[in-house]
Amino acid sequence: MTKTKLKRVLGLFDTTVAGIGIILGAGIYALIGKAAGIAGNAIWLSFVIGAIVAGLTALSYAELSSAFPKAGAEYVYTGRAFGKRVAFLVNWLLVVGTVFSVATVSLGFAGYLGYFIDLPFALSAAALIILFTALNIYGVKEAVTIANIGSVVEVLGLIIIIAIGLPHIGSVDYLQVPTGGYVPLFVGASLLFFAFLGFESIPRLAEETKDAERVIPKATLLSLGISTAMYILVAIVAVSVLPWQQLAASDAPLADIANALVGSKTGMLLAAIALFATANTVLLMLVTTTRLIYGMSAGGSLFRRFGNVSESRRTPWVSALVLGGLSMVALFMGDISFLAYSADFSVFFTFAVVNLAALWLHYKEPNLRRPFVTPRLGNFPIVPMAGAVSCVILAAAAGITVIAIGIILAAAGWILYELLKREGLVKG
Repeated sequence: MTKTKLKRVLGLFDTTVAGIGIILGAGIYALIGKAAGIAGNAIWLSFVIGAIVAGLTALSYAELSSAFPKAGAEYVYTGRAFGKRVAFLVNWLLVVGTVFSVATVSLGFAGYLGYFIDLPFALSAAALIILFTALNIYGVKEAVTIANIGSVVEVLGLIIIIAIGLPHIGSVDYLQVPTGGYVPLFVGASLLFFAFLGFESIPRLAEETKDAERVIPKATLLSLGISTAMYILVAIVAVSVLPWQQLAASDAPLADIANALVGSKTGMLLAAIALFATANTVLLMLVTTTRLIYGMSAGGSLFRRFGNVSESRRTPWVSALVLGGLSMVALFMGDISFLAYSADFSVFFTFAVVNLAALWLHYKEPNLRRPFVTPRLGNFPIVPMAGAVSCVILAAAAGITVIAIGIILAAAGWILYELLKREGLVKG
């Protein structure tokens, strides 16, 4: 019996806008105030540092996705380079990180919803996850279409902030850092790196994208470039309008900026847009990470069911249910801070390993067809090496708590793999 395959319906516009939608999500709306408290008026430089690190890694993703246009993305790349054990560990951390991220952003959505309707946060967050899990199963085209609408709303909110704040640019010293020196810029970049997440999700749509070898690398770099430009403009406007101390104390910094410039009605509009932004981020994380879990179905009998695709809807429904269910469980495992910290390390670890995979495959499989190739220094793939090192630097800047949580999660994944391998439930 022929296995039902995913349906190729997405183009460059769909995948680029999807990338922009998940990148321009909860990060910029929720974290810019906290980052201002770390980097002060120089917060825009923290965004630049974060963009450089993200850009180096995005180039590695672009090369690997052109060589391996598969939904499994990281699982395929790292497995090809380092074997099943490392691939399992990377994807374990990715899925766990996404589960915590979905829970975190869903609680953020509930907080914004509470601005309009008084409901228990856990109930609102769970309802959002259930709704978008159902949409994820119903169809990728429908989910991405709705996400594209949400992305337009997100971008509109940032354009409003930029437009009304432009006359104030030039009013402060944009190199002022609260404690002086360069360390706060890297600490701020470590926090703001969450705001760049999303570009790595685009390769997971490869098996549902037409001409994926060409489209996926372009969409990855385009979405990151457009998002970075908007972030830097918003950061400059933010500290031009409100003192960084006031931004740091705000729970809704962009709404407060609009309120200060235009009035409470515009501030309320920005709060509503932030509601859409957080919801859109949840939807896109569920859609893209479902495809990652689907891609793990080749990893052994335990995961074979993850590859089940609905014959009528042509979507990986088992993977969607697993991810949605785990995300709902995570809602009750701790507060937003704990969930966010639990997600951070998986990102830095995964990106470092993906960069190293691009580096190692350059030597392991030099004749591998790569429609997109990262810049080289002579014959040395300098971009993947720089990407790996920069990820380690930002992980160190994130602090001991993030590192400790990450080590615990990595150890748990390693132990799980060994247990499953001993039982013959995964391929070694």
